[in-house]
Amino acid sequence: MSTIHLTRPDPVFDLRQHGNAPALLTDAGALTYAALADLVEDRRRTLGDTRRLVLLEAAPEIDFVATYLAALAGHHPVLLAPAGAATSESWRSLRESYDPDVVVARDTLGRIEERRPGTRHQLHADLALLLSTSGSTGSPKLVRLSRDNIVSNAEAIADYLGLGPDDRAATTLPLHYCYGLSVLHSHLAVGASLWLTDVSVSEPAFLSGFDAAGATSFAGVPHTFELLEQCGFADQVPAGLRYVTQAGGAMSPERIRALAELGDREGFEMFVMYGQTEATARMAYLPPDLVASRPETIGVPIPGGEFRVDDGELVYSGPNVMLGYAASADDLALGRTVHELRTGDLAVQHDDGLFQVVGRRSRVAKLFGVRIDLDQVERILADAGIAARAVDAEDRLTVFARHGRDLRRALPLLRARLCLPAFAVAGHLVAEFPLTANGKTDYPALRTQAVASNRTSPTHPHTRAASAPAIRDLYAVVLGRPDATAEDTFVDLGGDSLSFVEVSTQLAHRLGHLPTGWQYLTPSQLADKARTRRRIWTSMEPSVLLRALAILIIVVSHTDLFIIMGGAHVLLAVAGFNLARFTLPVAGRTLRSRRLVTTTAAFAVPATLWIAAAGALSGDYRPATALYLNQVVGGDRWTPDWQFWFLDVLVWCYLALALVLLVGPVDRWQRHRPFTAALVVVGVGLAVRYALIGISAEGTEKYTAVLVIWCVALGWAAAEAHLVYQRLIVAALMLTGTWGFFPDEPERYAL
Repeated sequence: MSTIHLTRPDPVFDLRQHGNAPALLTDAGALTYAALADLVEDRRRTLGDTRRLVLLEAAPEIDFVATYLAALAGHHPVLLAPAGAATSESWRSLRESYDPDVVVARDTLGRIEERRPGTRHQLHADLALLLSTSGSTGSPKLVRLSRDNIVSNAEAIADYLGLGPDDRAATTLPLHYCYGLSVLHSHLAVGASLWLTDVSVSEPAFLSGFDAAGATSFAGVPHTFELLEQCGFADQVPAGLRYVTQAGGAMSPERIRALAELGDREGFEMFVMYGQTEATARMAYLPPDLVASRPETIGVPIPGGEFRVDDGELVYSGPNVMLGYAASADDLALGRTVHELRTGDLAVQHDDGLFQVVGRRSRVAKLFGVRIDLDQVERILADAGIAARAVDAEDRLTVFARHGRDLRRALPLLRARLCLPAFAVAGHLVAEFPLTANGKTDYPALRTQAVASNRTSPTHPHTRAASAPAIRDLYAVVLGRPDATAEDTFVDLGGDSLSFVEVSTQLAHRLGHLPTGWQYLTPSQLADKARTRRRIWTSMEPSVLLRALAILIIVVSHTDLFIIMGGAHVLLAVAGFNLARFTLPVAGRTLRSRRLVTTTAAFAVPATLWIAAAGALSGDYRPATALYLNQVVGGDRWTPDWQFWFLDVLVWCYLALALVLLVGPVDRWQRHRPFTAALVVVGVGLAVRYALIGISAEGTEKYTAVLVIWCVALGWAAAEAHLVYQRLIVAALMLTGTWGFFPDEPERYAL
């Protein structure tokens, strides 16, 4: 094992000194420091004595914390990846770029995958931690941090926050992100505790869980506080809240001042902080007593750190400055290559000693000979009450806003204030400003969208470009994701069954064929699979063809051209098939359930409005039908209300699944055993059917959600059946499940 150089005490990792004090709190209860130390020691022994590179998926769970601390305790350098990364292209990119010796992914229930008994890397003795610079581990550029970096920053943060054993922080930020990780480090350093949760601050369960856990603080980026404001945080501040911290990007002085004033009324303190991953997390803080009066500043350096302004740029030095960057596995052998941090931020120091960031070197554009500070552009708009983001792209200033009225005001205002010609200022509407995994505005994504918007629409029927940028543009427009990159898959971007028809058809047209598993391939990978020889026909997804035929059969049957029953039941299976391909692979328990709900809303809300309007005009449908309650309050006799039974089934199936998958163990089990999980649902659905009605369905029974959920589950199982024996099982279930279900209707069974 390499010689380890430790020049500082190591309070972050000396867990036993805090005895039986609570360390981690989950829904299952509290874990003491002594118990955590035992877990850490067990895993340290499993990792072994030879230093190895450990790729670890971060998550607010005891398993992650124990494995992370065990790796650091054993002096194994840790490469952290975000929760959900193990199913993404970025995870594969990290494995290929850095070739870790040990891999611990969340979807393997914390099982340690040893890729080799030793290591094939030269690991510098000081190297302890590798973090992404941007919150997206798809980039191979990482920050190299030492143990001294971690310890010194944890001590400094604990010092100026006045942390003690009675403090308990909520994990409101991702633990792969330096800011979120610093909360873990600083609390462990003083024997404080953490409430491990991945519940969003926008959900009612967060504030109720905060109180129940006895939490005293939480950390947030600007987006966090936007969400809290929208949720009425001012009217429901937790009684036990001692302080909040804000970093991760500039927040408007008005919002900072409002939070500080709210804290004065409700009894909590507000800390504004400034940092970068390259400084292990924090470089400056604004003391709470100055927040209301000086919200435009970042305050003073943290204990042990120093600032200077060099040619307008803020430069930081201190024991928490990184060792340097890594761009490949070869760089893991490097020692310190950086001694002070040039932040890239433009700053001034005021007479009272407080520092203020006034711009960003990389956020300065030069248009028509005029230097334009893009941050200042946003401040001009904010002063006018306009929420917008600004980027420069192809000699144009491009403004993005979420509301048409803001855009209509912003463009003439900027043209006049900046003395630019009309054609040099463009504007675009977006549903939301794209954010990085750290909650900051994703300006590269906006710049990419600005460039793409100046081109011919990528969805034009004559567009045949099969390059990675062209396919990315297709995703950006069809999926409404201007933040799409050439490394994002259809599934990563939230593609669903409502959009995959358009995308799959266009991809087949462009590529000359439709690759197997295209939804999991990035635009870059898809471009590599393009065929130069075009055929006179275009390939099509089987599920697209099935859906089209089923819809055609339903339409002609309902118009009495001819009668072929059973198309809707086929569509249920297709819905389950697409659910498994496009929604269930989404990373993150909460995000996946939210995606299920939004997918449901995409078809349920428009249908509700139509049914309500039609019912009001014709009197054919009851209000309960518009709310998908007909199967609850309706009778067993066919009425016009039953015409929407298909929507009833999908709405309740999707919402029930969203609720069930919020349960942590169920979520992890389904990801670990996807085919088995689908079979269990098929089995439960058939068991309920046989128990309630036997084999045959009469009257409206064949349209009732609890009796046809097995159709949806059967499609789900088909999507997860990748091996021959699995497909045979699905085929057998299809034959046995449909047999006898439609009595005296052999044509429906045949279909």
